[in-house]
Amino acid sequence: MKRNKIIALFTVIAVVFFAACGGSGSTDKAQAPKEESTKEEVKPAETSGLEAQLELGKQIYTTKCIVCHQADAKGVAGAFPPLADADYLLADLKRGVAQTLNGSHEEMVINGVTYNAPMTPQVQTLEEAVAVINYVLKTFNGFTDDKLVKIEDVSDIEINPMTITQ
Repeated sequence: MKRNKIIALFTVIAVVFFAACGGSGSTDKAQAPKEESTKEEVKPAETSGLEAQLELGKQIYTTKCIVCHQADAKGVAGAFPPLADADYLLADLKRGVAQTLNGSHEEMVINGVTYNAPMTPQVQTLEEAVAVINYVLKTFNGFTDDKLVKIEDVSDIEINPMTITQ
Protein backbone atom coordinates (compact mmCIF):
# COMPACT_ATOMS: atom_id res chain seq x y z
CA MET A 1 0.00 0.00 0.00
CA LYS A 2 2.78 2.44 0.97
CA ARG A 3 4.68 1.55 -2.23
CA ASN A 4 1.61 2.42 -4.34
CA LYS A 5 1.34 5.82 -2.65
CA ILE A 6 5.02 6.52 -3.33
CA ILE A 7 4.63 5.53 -6.98
CA ALA A 8 1.52 7.69 -7.31
CA LEU A 9 3.32 10.66 -5.73
CA PHE A 10 6.31 10.22 -8.05
CA THR A 11 3.97 10.03 -11.05
CA VAL A 12 2.24 13.27 -10.07
CA ILE A 13 5.58 15.03 -9.64
CA ALA A 14 6.79 13.75 -13.03
CA VAL A 15 3.61 14.94 -14.75
CA VAL A 16 3.98 18.39 -13.19
CA PHE A 17 7.59 18.62 -14.39
CA PHE A 18 6.72 17.48 -17.91
CA ALA A 19 3.80 19.88 -18.14
CA ALA A 20 5.91 22.77 -16.90
CA CYS A 21 8.65 22.14 -19.47
CA GLY A 22 6.27 22.29 -22.41
CA GLY A 23 6.72 25.56 -24.18
CA SER A 24 4.57 25.39 -27.23
CA GLY A 25 2.21 22.47 -27.65
CA SER A 26 0.20 21.91 -30.81
CA THR A 27 -1.51 24.40 -33.04
CA ASP A 28 -4.94 22.78 -32.64
CA LYS A 29 -7.44 25.64 -32.46
CA ALA A 30 -9.97 23.44 -30.64
CA GLN A 31 -7.93 23.68 -27.46
CA ALA A 32 -9.23 25.57 -24.46
CA PRO A 33 -8.50 29.29 -24.57
CA LYS A 34 -5.14 30.35 -23.19
CA GLU A 35 -5.14 31.94 -19.77
CA GLU A 36 -3.33 35.18 -20.44
CA SER A 37 -3.03 36.12 -16.78
CA THR A 38 -0.78 33.15 -15.91
CA LYS A 39 1.41 33.06 -18.99
CA GLU A 40 4.56 35.15 -19.00
CA GLU A 41 5.45 36.72 -22.33
CA VAL A 42 9.00 37.15 -23.55
CA LYS A 43 9.49 40.86 -24.12
CA PRO A 44 12.02 42.25 -26.59
CA ALA A 45 15.11 43.69 -24.97
CA GLU A 46 15.63 47.44 -25.05
CA THR A 47 19.37 47.30 -25.72
CA SER A 48 21.20 46.33 -28.90
CA GLY A 49 23.79 43.88 -30.17
CA LEU A 50 25.13 41.03 -28.07
CA GLU A 51 23.92 42.62 -24.84
CA ALA A 52 20.33 42.62 -26.16
CA GLN A 53 20.67 39.06 -27.41
CA LEU A 54 21.88 37.82 -24.03
CA GLU A 55 19.09 39.70 -22.23
CA LEU A 56 16.55 38.05 -24.53
CA GLY A 57 18.22 34.70 -23.87
CA LYS A 58 17.97 35.28 -20.13
CA GLN A 59 14.26 36.14 -20.42
CA ILE A 60 13.60 32.97 -22.42
CA TYR A 61 15.63 30.82 -20.03
CA THR A 62 13.88 32.16 -16.94
CA THR A 63 10.38 31.82 -18.43
CA LYS A 64 10.70 28.53 -20.31
CA CYS A 65 13.83 26.54 -19.47
CA ILE A 66 14.43 27.05 -15.75
CA VAL A 67 11.65 24.70 -14.59
CA CYS A 68 13.32 21.63 -16.10
CA HIS A 69 16.97 22.63 -16.37
CA GLN A 70 16.93 24.51 -13.03
CA ALA A 71 18.33 27.92 -12.03
CA ASP A 72 21.89 26.60 -12.08
CA ALA A 73 21.36 24.77 -15.41
CA LYS A 74 22.37 21.49 -13.78
CA GLY A 75 19.01 19.86 -14.53
CA VAL A 76 17.49 17.02 -12.52
CA ALA A 77 19.58 13.85 -12.72
CA GLY A 78 17.86 11.15 -14.74
CA ALA A 79 14.85 13.35 -15.56
CA PHE A 80 15.95 16.65 -17.12
CA PRO A 81 19.46 17.03 -18.53
CA PRO A 82 21.99 19.60 -17.45
CA LEU A 83 23.00 22.44 -19.73
CA ALA A 84 25.95 23.52 -17.56
CA ASP A 85 29.10 21.60 -18.48
CA ALA A 86 26.97 19.27 -20.64
CA ASP A 87 29.17 17.34 -23.05
CA TYR A 88 26.18 16.73 -25.34
CA LEU A 89 25.43 20.44 -25.79
CA LEU A 90 29.05 21.51 -26.03
CA ALA A 91 29.83 18.85 -28.67
CA ASP A 92 27.34 20.31 -31.16
CA LEU A 93 26.06 23.83 -30.55
CA LYS A 94 24.13 23.83 -33.82
CA ARG A 95 22.20 20.76 -32.62
CA GLY A 96 21.41 22.66 -29.40
CA VAL A 97 19.95 25.55 -31.39
CA ALA A 98 17.92 23.15 -33.56
CA GLN A 99 16.54 21.28 -30.54
CA THR A 100 15.59 24.52 -28.78
CA LEU A 101 13.76 25.61 -31.92
CA ASN A 102 12.16 22.33 -33.00
CA GLY A 103 12.19 20.19 -29.88
CA SER A 104 13.68 16.72 -29.57
CA HIS A 105 12.41 13.22 -29.06
CA GLU A 106 15.75 11.45 -29.25
CA GLU A 107 17.51 9.61 -26.45
CA MET A 108 20.48 11.62 -25.22
CA VAL A 109 23.49 10.60 -23.18
CA ILE A 110 24.76 13.61 -21.30
CA ASN A 111 27.80 13.33 -19.08
CA GLY A 112 27.25 9.57 -18.97
CA VAL A 113 23.55 9.74 -17.97
CA THR A 114 20.80 8.69 -20.40
CA TYR A 115 17.78 10.97 -20.84
CA ASN A 116 14.65 9.87 -22.69
CA ALA A 117 12.15 12.63 -21.93
CA PRO A 118 11.03 14.56 -25.01
CA MET A 119 11.65 18.28 -25.13
CA THR A 120 9.00 20.42 -26.75
CA PRO A 121 10.04 23.38 -28.89
CA GLN A 122 10.76 26.34 -26.65
CA VAL A 123 11.04 29.26 -29.08
CA GLN A 124 9.58 30.29 -32.43
CA THR A 125 12.48 31.97 -34.22
CA LEU A 126 16.09 31.18 -34.98
CA GLU A 127 17.06 34.45 -33.30
CA GLU A 128 15.38 33.39 -30.06
CA ALA A 129 17.04 29.95 -30.19
CA VAL A 130 20.48 31.51 -30.68
CA ALA A 131 19.81 34.02 -27.89
CA VAL A 132 18.93 31.38 -25.29
CA ILE A 133 21.75 29.03 -26.32
CA ASN A 134 24.25 31.90 -26.12
CA TYR A 135 22.89 32.88 -22.70
CA VAL A 136 23.40 29.29 -21.52
CA LEU A 137 26.89 29.11 -23.04
CA LYS A 138 28.05 32.40 -21.51
CA THR A 139 26.30 32.17 -18.14
CA PHE A 140 26.67 28.49 -17.28
CA ASN A 141 29.60 27.37 -19.42
CA GLY A 142 31.95 30.36 -19.28
CA PHE A 143 32.06 31.01 -23.02
CA THR A 144 33.67 34.26 -24.12
CA ASP A 145 31.82 36.50 -26.57
CA ASP A 146 33.97 35.37 -29.50
CA LYS A 147 32.99 31.70 -28.93
CA LEU A 148 29.21 32.24 -28.96
CA VAL A 149 26.93 31.03 -31.76
CA LYS A 150 26.48 33.45 -34.64
CA ILE A 151 23.18 33.54 -36.50
CA GLU A 152 24.97 33.02 -39.82
CA ASP A 153 26.48 29.76 -38.51
CA VAL A 154 23.02 28.27 -37.96
CA SER A 155 21.01 30.03 -40.68
CA ASP A 156 20.47 26.73 -42.51
CA ILE A 157 18.44 25.27 -39.61
CA GLU A 158 14.85 24.94 -40.75
CA ILE A 159 11.92 25.57 -38.47
CA ASN A 160 9.65 22.55 -38.40
CA PRO A 161 6.22 23.96 -39.33
CA MET A 162 4.58 21.54 -36.89
CA THR A 163 6.33 23.31 -34.00
CA ILE A 164 5.13 26.86 -34.67
CA THR A 165 2.45 28.00 -32.24
CA GLN A 166 -0.24 30.56 -32.81
